[in-house]
Amino acid sequence: MSNASSYASNILDQFSILSIPLLTIFILAFFPSAFLSLVRLPLLPFASPPRRDPSSSSLPPCPSHCLHPLTTTSSTAQQQQQEEASQGREKMSWIQKSFTLPPRSRGCYLITSDVVSALPEIASYKVGLVHLFVQHTSCALSMNENWDEEVREDMSDALDRIVPEDGQQQHSKGVSGGGGKLYRHSAEGKDDMPAHVKSALIGSSVSIPISNGELATGTWQGIWYLEFRARKHTRSVVATIQGEKL
Repeated sequence: MSNASSYASNILDQFSILSIPLLTIFILAFFPSAFLSLVRLPLLPFASPPRRDPSSSSLPPCPSHCLHPLTTTSSTAQQQQQEEASQGREKMSWIQKSFTLPPRSRGCYLITSDVVSALPEIASYKVGLVHLFVQHTSCALSMNENWDEEVREDMSDALDRIVPEDGQQQHSKGVSGGGGKLYRHSAEGKDDMPAHVKSALIGSSVSIPISNGELATGTWQGIWYLEFRARKHTRSVVATIQGEKL
């Protein structure tokens, strides 16, 4: 009787050992999702939170006649930005025009009032920039002293000392002479090449800021026209104005 009892006990032990693999195979075969959940269960404390799809909205659906506050605010802000940008484009403006300077011979001349008279559009700009460009190669534009005219006379004399004429150059019947020591080019006279050099040194353009309808020059600043030819010339200036209008 004891042998039978011992045999039965061994059978039950073997069955209990085999029951775990059999149960696992059964669950895996018929309930794979449940098996995966059991396997992942110990790893849940270490798992990272699921990523949220940025394209999906957390707002609940609503009828077509209603708008969420967030959507309304965003739409209104975008519309306001578009309106401000449109108004800004309407205020921004470009103008370009040409005017001539009074005929002048060699010297330095203050032309601030001539520029303001030729460009009444300056008064309509709140903030901006006016660019002046002289379309010639033997004169120049600059910014300098606007009070004492002796400064302009001294500037002209100084430039003559820096870029002197060649006194030995000859000019007869439109043909350049060959006796010059300083310059080769003298097609229009002995002041021809020195005028080009001075123009290159000073420059052909100036830019002046505009503030509240006026040129924002300093107290002692003025716009200069420097003529480097001995006889009088009429010079053309191209003015370009850009900025925000009042």
